[in-house]
Amino acid sequence: MGHKVHPNAFRLGVFRPWEANWFANPKDYTKMLHEDLEMRRVILARLRNAGIAKIETERSSNAQLTVTIHTAKPGIVIGKGGSSVDQLREDLEKRFGNRVRISIQEIKQPELDAQLVAENIASQIERRISYKRAMKQAILRTMRSGAKGVRIYCGGRLRGAEMARREWDREGRVPLHTDPGGDGARRGSRGAAGGAHRSHSAATGCSDRGRHPRRGGQGRASPNANRDGEGGRENGRACAAQGRAQAPGGSQDRGQEDRGPQQVDRGRRQEDHQHDPHHQKGGQLMAGKPLKDGTY
Repeated sequence: MGHKVHPNAFRLGVFRPWEANWFANPKDYTKMLHEDLEMRRVILARLRNAGIAKIETERSSNAQLTVTIHTAKPGIVIGKGGSSVDQLREDLEKRFGNRVRISIQEIKQPELDAQLVAENIASQIERRISYKRAMKQAILRTMRSGAKGVRIYCGGRLRGAEMARREWDREGRVPLHTDPGGDGARRGSRGAAGGAHRSHSAATGCSDRGRHPRRGGQGRASPNANRDGEGGRENGRACAAQGRAQAPGGSQDRGQEDRGPQQVDRGRRQEDHQHDPHHQKGGQLMAGKPLKDGTY
């Protein structure tokens, strides 16, 4: 069974920091957690068009709450002369009863932020723009901004269809897991070994199939050798002869060597049956001669 892991929780503490930095006693933890959640909902609802990507909270020992808003449009958050941010701070202090300090961080490249890219596509779909066009344009802008890869999913009743479906598009490299020193190194060593084997086959002009013990050593020239024309064909013939010489019990008769022991025995019985003087060409046996196994 598959185990669904939250992508933020999977990276938390490794290279992604916590969005809430504070400590609380067990009896106050639930109250502070719900305060954080409610505060995020209030800010996102008020600044819906400000391009907010992330909200970080930090609580100090003197009951002061520091809110850091990461936005692509800091002018909308600050307002004219700072009036908008001052009004937001006053509303938060009245609602939660703590001193609130608001810090605004501008996002220099919003095309490289997954939250902002997704919100941009969603707003275009709400304006009845084709989801395929919105996805293509978002991917193009993201790759032009210097991203190594991008993958976008759109799900729901796309284009007003009665049955919901999910469409996705990707460009570049989007690895789900990365292991610089583990499995990748092993794959690299295996690839190097395979490359050395192919180069050896190309140099000799024959493949391993020319040394099959049951086939009596039938050989063929490799594609690299065939490019050289007559030289490749000569190498193929040499490999075939070498394979026949090295095959255990190999025979020069291709028809006999390809047959198994039962087919060879059956052929011998048919030959003895045809040389029987009492046998007629019409297929009728006048005076049959019994064979060793009791058949005629």
